[in-house]
Amino acid sequence: MTAVLFDFSGTLFRVESTDSWLRGALAGAGVRLAEAESAAAVRALESVGALPGGGDPARVPEDLADTWLVRDQSAAAHRAAYTGLSRQVPLPDPALYDALYDRHMTPAAWAPYPDAVEVLRTLRERGVPVGVVSNIGWDLRPVFRAHGLDPYVDAYVLSYEHGVQKPDPRLFATACEALGADPCKTLMVGDDRRADGGATVLGCGVHFVDHLPAAERPDGLRPVLDLVS
Repeated sequence: MTAVLFDFSGTLFRVESTDSWLRGALAGAGVRLAEAESAAAVRALESVGALPGGGDPARVPEDLADTWLVRDQSAAAHRAAYTGLSRQVPLPDPALYDALYDRHMTPAAWAPYPDAVEVLRTLRERGVPVGVVSNIGWDLRPVFRAHGLDPYVDAYVLSYEHGVQKPDPRLFATACEALGADPCKTLMVGDDRRADGGATVLGCGVHFVDHLPAAERPDGLRPVLDLVS
């Protein structure tokens, strides 16, 4: 393999915990909750899958089903899908639903996996081009810049900017073209076997990592270095 594509959430970065997410949104909105209320809200938000990047909901409400299927194809659909999920949970201020969504787009809500910088830096030193291919509804570039990973990324291919989402092979093809890479010599690294596995349609190799909290996956990306030249 002579080029590498990486997924974002659950692969290079991990989103903060639901508790941290809620506390950050509450602080930003100047709203206070008693500890018991906050803990109950955290459990409820987790149960409906309201935190983007935190895992898919066990059940999508019928009125959100169509939006959920195309949530990564536009910024509007992404916001509607996730604020719709969070609105299933009663909160003291209606403005908090958008505040929660806005919070998850901030660099403070994300942390790179422990070995992400090392792996990306090593690939750059070897002259291996790197792309980020993400199903997402917002611009993640500021997250990479804030955490010092942007210098190691040659191209970002984000679903909402192209109107298609993984596993559609067109998104991977766009990334390979941006890197000037042969798909058959390109490795896709991700945590979602269905979405990221779509790269195999083009002949790309795939390597899967586990979607775990950062502390529980200190070196999940390092095997990538053995798969590329």
